[in-house]
Amino acid sequence: MYFDEMIVFILGACIGSFLNVCIYRLPKEQSVAFGPSHCPGCGQRLGVLDLVPLFSYVFLKGRCRYCGRKISARYPLVELITAAFFVTAYHFWGWQWQTVSMWVFFAVLITVSLIDYRYKIIPDEMIIAGCVLGLPLVFLSGSGKLAGGLISFFAAGLLFLSIALLSKGGMGGGDIKLSALIGLYLGWPNIIVALFISFLFGGIAGIALIALGRKGRKDAVPFGPYLAIGGVVAAFYADRIISWYRCISGL
Repeated sequence: MYFDEMIVFILGACIGSFLNVCIYRLPKEQSVAFGPSHCPGCGQRLGVLDLVPLFSYVFLKGRCRYCGRKISARYPLVELITAAFFVTAYHFWGWQWQTVSMWVFFAVLITVSLIDYRYKIIPDEMIIAGCVLGLPLVFLSGSGKLAGGLISFFAAGLLFLSIALLSKGGMGGGDIKLSALIGLYLGWPNIIVALFISFLFGGIAGIALIALGRKGRKDAVPFGPYLAIGGVVAAFYADRIISWYRCISGL
C-alpha cells in the first residue's frame, strides 16, 4: 500500500517538474519538448542533479549551483502540490482510468491557473492537450461518462461565451475554453458545482481585492485560478455537495 503511494508521489513530483517547464516556457512561446533546461539567471545548462524533483531544491539550498541566484519557491511547490493531488486521486479512485483522467485534469489546472495568475493568459496548447488526452480517458473511465462530458463541455463553454458577449469582454476567451475543458472531465451535473464554486470564490476574492485597494471595479481579475479551484473541489466532492443540496432542498 505505502509502496504504491510512494510510486504515485514520485510520479506526481516528476510531472510537476514538467509542469514547471510549461509554466515558464509557454508564456514565452518556447518549446516545452525541445531545448535543455537552464538557469534563467546565468543561462547555464542544468545537469541531472539540478533537476531532481524536490530533492534538488533542498540539496542546493534554493540557489543555482553555478551563479548562486535564488531559485523561486514556485518550483518545489508545484512539484509538491502535483504529487499531493496525484496521491489524493489515487486514494479516491485507486488504480483505474478515472485516476489517470484526474491526474491529467489536475496537471492542466495547475499549469493554466499559475500562468493565468501571472500573465493573464490561458495557453491554447494546454487546452488542446487536455482535450486530446481527455477524450479517450473520459471514455475509458466509465460507461456513459463521455456523453456527459461532451454535454458539459458545450454547456459550460456556451455559458461562458454568453457571459463574455453580454459583458463585452468581461470574460476572456481562455476562460471559455477552460470552462469547457472542465466540463469534459467532470461531466453532468458535476460541472454545475464546479462553476458555482468558481463564481463564489472569484466573487469573494474580487470583493476583497477591491476592499483592500488592490483592484478597481473595472480592473480585470484572472478567473482561471478560480475555475481551477472549482474544478478540483467538484472532482472530489461534487457528488456529496449535490446530495447535500438535494437533501436540504427536498429535491
